[in-house]
Amino acid sequence: MSIEKGNKLNHLLMNGNPGGLYFSAWLKENGYSDQLIKRYRDSGWLTALTKGVMFRTGDKLSSFSVLDSYNEQMKKSFHIAAHSALELSGFNHYVPMGKPLLMIGHPKQESIPDWMLDEGFDRTMKFFSTETFSKPQLASFNSDYSNLLASVPEQAFFECLLLAPKQYSYMDLYYIMEQLTTLRPSVLQLLLQTTDNLKVKRMFLYMAEKAGHYWFDSLNLDKLNLGTGKHKLVESGVYVSKYKITIPKDLYDYE
Repeated sequence: MSIEKGNKLNHLLMNGNPGGLYFSAWLKENGYSDQLIKRYRDSGWLTALTKGVMFRTGDKLSSFSVLDSYNEQMKKSFHIAAHSALELSGFNHYVPMGKPLLMIGHPKQESIPDWMLDEGFDRTMKFFSTETFSKPQLASFNSDYSNLLASVPEQAFFECLLLAPKQYSYMDLYYIMEQLTTLRPSVLQLLLQTTDNLKVKRMFLYMAEKAGHYWFDSLNLDKLNLGTGKHKLVESGVYVSKYKITIPKDLYDYE
């Protein structure tokens, strides 16, 4: 191998996050020819995950690194969401059994490639897409993953409500709500005014008021569009007239 080609390989391997991916389209855009990529694979430096997707031989694939490299190289906008984003902020009541579950949000126009469902990652990645949040609130959570953002805690909890009761039970989410003593009223107000899902907004306000958080009194409910129709969040439960929602009886009775 020539010095020039050796330097290109060293640069490639030293600058990628451990456990991340390399995409052939990106490699070619950055001066790595098909012949050179094939040589790296034949020499055992790179291993193919699937056609056009490779990783450094010997690496254990990391979900965070995989998403970070995918966003960077393929110009995507996947983000850590729901309970996974809450865990990054220190709220970890929700502990699913078995392999860790990583919830990932993405724009509706971005499809999920088959390789993302591979079982070889350190977490099981589960995806959802929504246009509910017209002004998404995302933030960096780790400087090692500069191309991967996470929902701020306020939006992360809204996402959990959006995915309930199929993904999360309302009772489990209320246990998390009890921990959310430090949410920011200004961010909540923005989300409540710009999020279009009435069920999410109503259940959030019900839970927040029930939990007695100080920041609830800082919200301006007069500026919120909560709709006028009744909503059944569960088939059988208790109707809460203030928010026009039917909620689980165990949540209503919980003290």
